[in-house]
Amino acid sequence: MTHEVKEIFAGETPPAPAALAAKVRTLAPSMTRSMQRVAEAVANDPAGCAALTVTGLAELTGTSEATVVRTARLLGYPGYRDLRLALAGLAAQQQSGRAPAVTADIAVDDPIADVVAKLAYDEQQTLADTAAALDTVQLGTAVGALAAARRIDVYGVGASGLVAQDLTQKLLRIGLIAHAHNDPHLAVTNAVQLQAKDVAISITHSGSTGDVIEPLRVAFEHGATTIAITGRPDGPVTQYADHILTTSTARESELRPAAMSSRTSQLLVVDCLFIGVAQRTYETAAPALSASYEALAHRHRSTPR
Repeated sequence: MTHEVKEIFAGETPPAPAALAAKVRTLAPSMTRSMQRVAEAVANDPAGCAALTVTGLAELTGTSEATVVRTARLLGYPGYRDLRLALAGLAAQQQSGRAPAVTADIAVDDPIADVVAKLAYDEQQTLADTAAALDTVQLGTAVGALAAARRIDVYGVGASGLVAQDLTQKLLRIGLIAHAHNDPHLAVTNAVQLQAKDVAISITHSGSTGDVIEPLRVAFEHGATTIAITGRPDGPVTQYADHILTTSTARESELRPAAMSSRTSQLLVVDCLFIGVAQRTYETAAPALSASYEALAHRHRSTPR
């Protein structure tokens, strides 16, 4: 990560200790090598690192105090002191013999009713955080571009690819020309064909997924309006985005990594885009949506035996 860690982390709730290892795995690719050494040290030996001062951890990892503090902030903690407290809590949990955590809040022996309640609460928080942080000016401008677009290409891989398909299916049902691309080669070759009246959208939680950055760059260079839906507004994808829509960076864990937690916030942004476009194009969108419902109605009726 060559750019400065921005203040966007300052107002976030620090991740729970049990989520630290997953957080390190998610963010490590975007870190400098020296920051990776710090992150790997605290994830691999929380008890040992909790006992160290910022100077001691810097010496252990062969880095500087400034690097240790930047790493703590990137991991979601206001400063090294907060990271050190989290490490102490994680070490205590490991030594107590308590049931291992499946997520930051859910233990492996939690009753299923508790799992439902905790996951529902976490989803609610993710949606609330995304709604609070979403720039409605950027959203409105993006909606306007989509409503007037000749063609819309959406790029996403993995879980973000599923969100890309969800958006294109919605747009197709109101009469817009939209395509989802999860093959990076096809995405780039299609991006070459985009023009000034077209729109390209990249969906990436990390903001650094090369397979969606490359087609967005090509679309940007060919004059298309470009949109990035990302959990990292300082990520590499944003340098090729005319409009940036930020999603919540929800807490992660062993069995609930970013691929799951990020999808909730991405789907909220996608729904906001779709409803906004449907409002702008209501005279054509409403008949198109009605026609699509009618075309599929017979598939939902019971077939007589």
